[in-house]
Amino acid sequence: MRIYTRSGDKGTTSLVYGARVPKNDPRVEAYGTCDEANSMIGLALAFLHSEHFPEKEEVEQIFSRVQTMLFHAGAELSTPPGKEVQWKLKQEYIDELETVIDKWDAQLELLKMFILPGGHPAAAAMHAARTVVRRAERCSVSVEGVNPLVLPFLNRLSDFLFVAARFINHCLGIKDQPLHPLGD
Repeated sequence: MRIYTRSGDKGTTSLVYGARVPKNDPRVEAYGTCDEANSMIGLALAFLHSEHFPEKEEVEQIFSRVQTMLFHAGAELSTPPGKEVQWKLKQEYIDELETVIDKWDAQLELLKMFILPGGHPAAAAMHAARTVVRRAERCSVSVEGVNPLVLPFLNRLSDFLFVAARFINHCLGIKDQPLHPLGD
């Protein structure tokens, strides 16, 4: 099987079950943005590859699940209304994200001001992934007939990525960079 099919050369693509839609269809924009976020998470994990810290294995295992959950969100978004979704989002995925958020956040210094995205390249990439997930959430609002868990999942995932970025910096001994507003 070749990687290219030429079927999208005229600006359309296939949803699950083969329905053809324009590549700028809200569904395509939403699941494509989820894919972009997943790739950014993969980049963040690649930056962690050569790092050594006690929580690394746990972080990698959690992110393997998170990336799979994000594929489930993409499956929900790429399946036309009225068709069976093969990889369904479940409430337990949102609950799982909240559990990890609470666990990692409890180990972090309490935020009293905004922080600048950055720190270790892995943390900076997690912040970038967070903003892509926020865009996926905005795109998903206009997708009709999608599982109502998509929006809360994406909302929680962006919270998770914010905490994950801070947690990775914490594990690697990098302090949050507070925002200092510019003077007049």
